[in-house]
Amino acid sequence: MLPNLLASRRGRLGAFFALYVTEGIPLGFAVTAIATYLRRLDVSPTEIGLFVASFYVPWSFKWAFGPVVDVFRSARFGHYRAWIIAMQVLMALSLSGLVVLDLPKQLALFTTLLLVHNTFGAVQDVAIDALACNTLAENERGLANGLMFAGASLGQAIGGAGVLMLTPYTGFQPTFLFVGLAILTVTGLVVLPMKEAVVAAAASAQHGAQQASRGLAQVLGEMQAFSVSAFRAFLGSRGAYAGVLFCLLPAGAMSLGLALQSNLSVELGFNDAQVATLTLWSTLVSGVSMVLGGWLSDRLGRRRTLAVYTALMSLPCLYLAWVLWGQGHVMPRAASARQLDPVLVQALWVATMAYNVFMGLQYGTRTAAMMDVTDPRVAGTQFTAYMALSNVAIATAATWQGIAIDAWGYPITLMVDAAVGLLGLLLLPLIRPARRAEDDGAPVRRARTLCLGLGVLTLLWLPLQAVSGGEGGLRSILDTLFTLVFVAGALVLLAGRAMSREGGAWARWAPWAALGMAALALRRFWPVPAAPHGGPMLAWAALVLLGAVLLLWGSRQPWTGMAPSDGPAR
Repeated sequence: MLPNLLASRRGRLGAFFALYVTEGIPLGFAVTAIATYLRRLDVSPTEIGLFVASFYVPWSFKWAFGPVVDVFRSARFGHYRAWIIAMQVLMALSLSGLVVLDLPKQLALFTTLLLVHNTFGAVQDVAIDALACNTLAENERGLANGLMFAGASLGQAIGGAGVLMLTPYTGFQPTFLFVGLAILTVTGLVVLPMKEAVVAAAASAQHGAQQASRGLAQVLGEMQAFSVSAFRAFLGSRGAYAGVLFCLLPAGAMSLGLALQSNLSVELGFNDAQVATLTLWSTLVSGVSMVLGGWLSDRLGRRRTLAVYTALMSLPCLYLAWVLWGQGHVMPRAASARQLDPVLVQALWVATMAYNVFMGLQYGTRTAAMMDVTDPRVAGTQFTAYMALSNVAIATAATWQGIAIDAWGYPITLMVDAAVGLLGLLLLPLIRPARRAEDDGAPVRRARTLCLGLGVLTLLWLPLQAVSGGEGGLRSILDTLFTLVFVAGALVLLAGRAMSREGGAWARWAPWAALGMAALALRRFWPVPAAPHGGPMLAWAALVLLGAVLLLWGSRQPWTGMAPSDGPAR
């Protein structure tokens, strides 16, 4: 009989390491293996960038799954253990359905099914993190987090390098079964033998006979409570408030960690085994660096080390841009023009390995910095939201970089990425825990400022539609950026409505404006004329105006739900 790993310190550390391996496998599979395969089929960098970006969509909204995972539980299989088992089985089954698809002809369907697969992965991540919070002792959490991220790196190596090493023997699509089997192996050896401690005996009784009748009401109630508590936590201190924008900015230069590196490997003549070798070594080096970076930040200072690590991430990108430009490899090349260039091969190896060292050092440190500004009373809610915002930043980067490669070429994309990756350093001095109580009006002023900023940005959508026009790269990048604005606007309006004690016209209209903002965020699924005219475009313009007016109006509201009677933020 296999041991219950949660019963001992070493077992817990090993269990969460293994669980995070299953989170890294799909990431390596998509960003490395699938991106490499699609580039060999001459799928454009823009399409590959959009594919990689879609992979992160469920992870960007995983905060919404939290209340569902918290409310619905199984007395027989364990609360979070039951969710992990169910999601891992569904992940494996969803991958098996991809084997029969014809790529690249059915790329849209393939992307949709992989989106479903990653939704299961995002729900699993919520359950794993919740289990860790309820299982790990306080003196285990630092090392455990380093090992968890290292496990994710190993998973990326399995899903990326492992799949590419198998491809010459099995063909590409049968390797989907290998990925599913790797996930189920962890299910059988780690999750099934677990014996999760029941948090409270009364919980089972409460969620037993009554759950069927009032489960949905509880979920909706907890969703509303989530929006209120999260909004208060984000605005309760200067560091937490700055953390929102900090997480929406890229975590340093990101191009060598996304599809650009896979695209370039194919164009430089790498075969699958060579791509797999590069991916394997770089991800293993990254995993070791994650543990080291977090350990150093505990001793040398979080923000100081994070600033150094983030700055260093830009150097490999600038080096590779310089070599590519000097060798004349600027624009993407079709299959007929690809050849093995020893100078570029060496440069890609050097840049990728150096980048993964610096990225690994930065990764765990950045996560720890966000823990530092998280309110302990709503730690699960707030920290999960920060991580979700970071995934939004990754999806945005994957989108614009794919477009930029086709429009500007590799060197310019790398240089722009190196510059944009440094923007977070401007906010880093603010990412610190609150050392003293702030005045009572600070959270209210932040709420009003946030509404004002989002309202102005929402209004800018109309003139920029006319300027950007068409279906070019600028239009696609602006669409991605404004999607973030519309999602943020919808969440702010919903949270504001929940905290508006006095009611009034603004509180009555805010939910409707939030629905309009949500529709705007999903506007890509409906045909919209490129020029600002016609019935559909007028409808979108009306929703933009409604959302902007309500957000600007919100900048004048008293925000009574942020009052001191609700308790200090920190």
